[in-house]
Amino acid sequence: METSTDIKEVVRSAYAGIAGQSKEQNAASCCGVGGCSTVDYTIFAEDYSKMKGYVADADLGLGCGVPTEFAQIREGDLVVDLGSGAGNDAFVARAITGPAGKVIGIDMTPEMIDKARNNADTLGFNNVEFRIGDIENIPMAANRADVVISNCVLNLVPDKARAFQEMHRILKPGGHFSVSDVVLQGELPDGLRNDAEMYAGCVSGAIQLDTYLALLHQVGFTNVTVQKKRQVSLPTDILSAYLTPDEVTQMQSDDIAGKGIYSITVYGEKPPASCSPDSGCC
Repeated sequence: METSTDIKEVVRSAYAGIAGQSKEQNAASCCGVGGCSTVDYTIFAEDYSKMKGYVADADLGLGCGVPTEFAQIREGDLVVDLGSGAGNDAFVARAITGPAGKVIGIDMTPEMIDKARNNADTLGFNNVEFRIGDIENIPMAANRADVVISNCVLNLVPDKARAFQEMHRILKPGGHFSVSDVVLQGELPDGLRNDAEMYAGCVSGAIQLDTYLALLHQVGFTNVTVQKKRQVSLPTDILSAYLTPDEVTQMQSDDIAGKGIYSITVYGEKPPASCSPDSGCC
């Protein structure tokens, strides 16, 4: 994987295959699409089943958190879900924002967009819209969204600074985001960091937590806060497909020592329109 285009094609291909599977199939295959040669997408997932608005057919077990739980969505809000997949988070957000609000899902995989639209049509939802698009160039006008959410997708984006800039652009002044994502503390072994399948599986595309938070500040977000953080340990059988036995042992020791792979949910705000760099309010 040498270019941004190569990375996106790997991700698009992987998630096109997953779109044809159920959550149970993803889990039963042990490692996502294609058998045990690939990473297990369900390792990161959290349980949505008791949340208002949950739609089982839209839950493919691909998230790494529950951003809607922390997103402070209000009735009537316009919510944008980046990397909306089959619609899981979008439908939960819809239940919160109510009939007076709207949810727009953005995804670059046509198969996922088709699945999400079919789910919405089946359920008769007329205030949920799904658009094909790239998170580095979101197909939406500036200053429109009240809330941006995303679940285990931004780590897949090659140019994360650009993606964060786009989040900032589409939010209204005073709007905010809550996103769940995968980050690192400490360096990954080369076998994990450089493998294309591990990128599509949310691992090698992850960046350092401190870098992630710094990028959010750099594009202009304020009150950036980690709302939830949990360590994720990859099973030995998956690690062994990419690492030597000594590297597996070291990786598992790092997990115990507080280094490794983490799922986080992060909140941040776009300052109000009156807040400029020289005003003192930032």
